[in-house]
Amino acid sequence: MSYKFISVCIALFSFVVSFYALSAIKFDKFCQVEKPAKVQTLLIVLSFALAGLVANFLMMFINF
Repeated sequence: MSYKFISVCIALFSFVVSFYALSAIKFDKFCQVEKPAKVQTLLIVLSFALAGLVANFLMMFINF
């Protein structure tokens, strides 16, 4: 397998796990519930950010 394929798989897996984990947080306590699109956008952006950090962390171990 190529390195790029593995890195894409790790990034996608990290995004799915991050999205699942962040969906357990009750964002209605922090955000306005009248605007659910903004809360969903925040969830997706936070999932991408967390997935990027996790994927970068895991790829460091592959390089060693």
